[in-house]
Amino acid sequence: MCGIFACHHHPDVIAFKPKALQLAKLLPSIRHRGPDWSGNFIKNKTIIAHERLAIVGLDTGAQPLLNEDQSISLGVNGEIYNHVVLRHKLFPDYPFKTQSDCEVIIPLYQKFDIDCPNHLDGMFAFVLYDAEKDRTIAARDPIGITSLYMGRSSSTPGAVYFASEMKSLAEVCDDISVFPPGHVYDSATDKFTRYFKPTWWDEERVPTTPLDLKAIRTSLETSVRKRLMSEVPYGVLLSGGLDSSLIASIAARETRKAQAIDTATTTSTLTGVDEDGHLSGAASWPRLHSFAIGLPGAPDLIAARKVADFIGTVHHEHTFTLQEGLDALSDVIYHLETYDVTTIRASTPMYLLSRMIKAGGVKMVLSGEGSDEIFGGYLYFGAAPSAEEFHAETVKRVKNLHFADCLRANKSTCAWGLEARVPFLDKAFLELVMNIDPKEKMITKERIEKYILRKAFDTTDEPETEAYLPAEILWRQKEQFSDGVGYSWIDCLKDTAEKFVSDEDFANPKPQWGEDVPTTKEAYWYRCMFDEHFPTKTCADTVMRWIPKADWGCAADPSGRFVKSHVKSVDA
Repeated sequence: MCGIFACHHHPDVIAFKPKALQLAKLLPSIRHRGPDWSGNFIKNKTIIAHERLAIVGLDTGAQPLLNEDQSISLGVNGEIYNHVVLRHKLFPDYPFKTQSDCEVIIPLYQKFDIDCPNHLDGMFAFVLYDAEKDRTIAARDPIGITSLYMGRSSSTPGAVYFASEMKSLAEVCDDISVFPPGHVYDSATDKFTRYFKPTWWDEERVPTTPLDLKAIRTSLETSVRKRLMSEVPYGVLLSGGLDSSLIASIAARETRKAQAIDTATTTSTLTGVDEDGHLSGAASWPRLHSFAIGLPGAPDLIAARKVADFIGTVHHEHTFTLQEGLDALSDVIYHLETYDVTTIRASTPMYLLSRMIKAGGVKMVLSGEGSDEIFGGYLYFGAAPSAEEFHAETVKRVKNLHFADCLRANKSTCAWGLEARVPFLDKAFLELVMNIDPKEKMITKERIEKYILRKAFDTTDEPETEAYLPAEILWRQKEQFSDGVGYSWIDCLKDTAEKFVSDEDFANPKPQWGEDVPTTKEAYWYRCMFDEHFPTKTCADTVMRWIPKADWGCAADPSGRFVKSHVKSVDA
């Protein structure tokens, strides 16, 4: 991941430049997202500043990227997995200046205008300036894996600001909003256009596509293979749950395959996936490294160790103490830019683990976010009254991932200059799974949550196929990450909040909170820490809270432990 800060049509852009670079570079902003290189470009009244984390095109991919006559400048945060195919098929004669996977966005814009994001397969947020037209377009990936914010200021009417994180805009904008995923903004019209229009987007359209277990397996394997595009050593986050374990298992297989390929025979020396779907130019150690975190004796640590032994990774465990977690809370909230209880609980261990991973020389990891949303894997889905409502809830959860799990994965890792890639949110995989008849996904007495995903990778009836996971992991009940790191983590957070928030304070929420009043002392505590970092209402307006469906009999606490069907781990 990288960091972007841009402003279109600033009335005095030269005078503003020092402020813009300060917002992009200093510790209180987004330098952590891109510690490898800083760059900026000014033309007319527009500036683009970029902080780079180098993963692909290490020697030549510094940004902003420019076309030949420097009339187009581009700042990108993300990874474009199909850049090799786009270069060879659409632009064989384009004079590319770098091996960056992101440079292909420039000729795509020249050819397809604001429809250019539709041709990208990856996670991204970008700001592109066309000096000849004095026009800026900005876009965000379909699901919002990569963070992006947009702002305006009453002191500079007509100017539009963009940044990878809200904190970069807080000093200069009195109007800040989350840039909507799957959209492109065009300064020529000052409007957004939704470019991502999948067949499953309408919540009321209930799909009827029959189940194809082989297609699920093949599609997820392809998704993981794409995301191994890298010129730096990579690893996998391994909680020991179904989702991260499957990703780790596939990645271990694909890493072995990639190392066996003679890259001289591939269609390109560029890092990526070629037209035949083969991975080329992937960097890794001889064996895949996996990383897990938890309190001593945590359920996730025990399960992750079993998976690592089974799939043959070099495994790294990090145990943290309750006090270490508490000490990190304020920093976590600062980096996440949220006061959502569920997100903060799960992000704190991920934040601590990311620091350890980066210290070991890894810049990119694969993670398992998104599976619970697309398969209806949260335990409360077991109370869905019908297949239609089950499906509608999955669509809503996917649409809001950029406020929750995508935000967590992106910002917890980027806080330490680490990039997280999420194979479950691949466009093709989403198109397949979100169109499966929801009756196949429902949780019943006979079918555990995410049954069809588990069954797709169950090789019991395929003696010639190597098992992906031990049966006890493949069929392990869902354990939310904030629970799996050790049940005492959430218990400690609640107990500590009781000490910091008095009954009197809790009964008298701050007037500036309006109707967004915390319902627990833990939530009140987090909101106070958020306000210390981001005191204005415009900052708080960018936050959405993750809340399970109360009308499905869900407990007020979002932890999966409080769902009736949850089975307590013996070692928790």
